[in-house]
Amino acid sequence: MAVMSLEGRSRIGETEKLTINLGVVDLGQIDLLVQEGFYSNRTDLIRTAIRNQLSVHGEEVKRTVARRTLVLGLQHFGRADLERALTAGHMLQIQVVGLARIAHDVSPELARATIQSVEVLGAFHATAAVRNALADRIL
Repeated sequence: MAVMSLEGRSRIGETEKLTINLGVVDLGQIDLLVQEGFYSNRTDLIRTAIRNQLSVHGEEVKRTVARRTLVLGLQHFGRADLERALTAGHMLQIQVVGLARIAHDVSPELARATIQSVEVLGAFHATAAVRNALADRIL
């Protein structure tokens, strides 16, 4: 299968929007740090804080990825990848921490015939038709 691994933050412009609720005191402190020039904006502070926490827990993430045989980063499945799996009679178990992407030229029928399960901690990109075809297999 075509697999690309990304280290750290996405380098291909792939981001997901995340909404969080903060107390007014926390928000005020964030705004104060932005106002004082420590960060360019709220998002900059939040991204930095998240990256720092991920760095603190980096070894635990690596051990868990290895233990659970997860792909860390980006895993892309094109039509040719799935056709090879179909020819080989192999059902795929997609397990990704990051981004799993199924190409737009993959039919729902081909996806259903070749993908046994999908477990993604992060984001899963596929056409609506493929997502619907795999709905009972997405964990």
